[in-house]
Amino acid sequence: MSILEQLEELKTQAVTELDAIDDPKQLDLWRVQYMGKKSRLNEVLRGLAALSIEEKKTVGATANQLKLELESALKEKELSLGEKVISAKGEDAIDISLPGRKPPLGQLHPISQVIDEMCKIFVSMGFQAVEGPEVEWDYYNFDMLNIPKEHPARDNMQTLWVDYENEKGERPMLLRTHTSPMQVRVMEKIKPPLRIVVPGKVYRYEAIDATHIPMFTQIEGLAVDKGITLADLKGTLYEFARRYFGSDRKARFRCDFFPFVEPGVEMSIECIVCKGAGCRLCSNSGWLEILGAGMVHPRVLEGVGIDSTVYSGFAFGMGIERIPMLRYGIDDIRLFYGGDLRFLRQF
Repeated sequence: MSILEQLEELKTQAVTELDAIDDPKQLDLWRVQYMGKKSRLNEVLRGLAALSIEEKKTVGATANQLKLELESALKEKELSLGEKVISAKGEDAIDISLPGRKPPLGQLHPISQVIDEMCKIFVSMGFQAVEGPEVEWDYYNFDMLNIPKEHPARDNMQTLWVDYENEKGERPMLLRTHTSPMQVRVMEKIKPPLRIVVPGKVYRYEAIDATHIPMFTQIEGLAVDKGITLADLKGTLYEFARRYFGSDRKARFRCDFFPFVEPGVEMSIECIVCKGAGCRLCSNSGWLEILGAGMVHPRVLEGVGIDSTVYSGFAFGMGIERIPMLRYGIDDIRLFYGGDLRFLRQF
């Protein structure tokens, strides 16, 4: 029997068996038998090697046509069997008691959620939320904040400078190291009384560990008016801590130094992980510093044309990542930016 005759016989047998199938399982067995890798069609085509070139062309075209016909017949059978299954089940084809399938939805990053919540707290206390540029001038980032070029405080802000030189051969542009430059920018345009908070990204050339990364977020606060004292600063920050962390969380103030405030203080919150006993997150101190603050330095006020004998003010700046770390007991800041959905979906 020639190969063409074998193909014709195979076609007749396959179509006859396909017509008799009324079960999806049998249909799958038929597909494997006639169209799989070890199908009868492939067994017949193994004999092509012994044919001439002309015969190979003829047999090959016939085999391809047969394969297309079998595929078409298979699809029609699948559709007919599917309709039979649905009609047999009737109303039970769809179980309306099953819960719906939730489509994948995006959501705000946890840091964005924290920024929104913090801004709402401060806005409710009379502050206005503003934003500023992330690429900043040296003039605003340091000079106008009482940090001249020779000041040692610059060494603590591992600065990332922009590759741009002015006519003097200086590099006056940088990625801002804190959100404090907006204090100066706002006071240049708006005269007291004023109360603002400034959320945004800041950049420092730091080694990465559980509590430090080169790009993080801060929120800056500034209030300038007549008669503002350190008591107003402490009251504002204690109220923020009470609303965000709860009234049972301990907070403390200690003296600190920042060139653009005098006096300067730091505020720390009791570590949620160890409850003050000491752990990796709090460097075994039991406390985690969340912000630096103080009374605005008279030189900063005078630099923008505000009379420091009439007006006073307070300023604060806090790292936003440390706030949810304290609230939820997260012991590694890198989790916020690792892109692990198992972590991000918890917020």
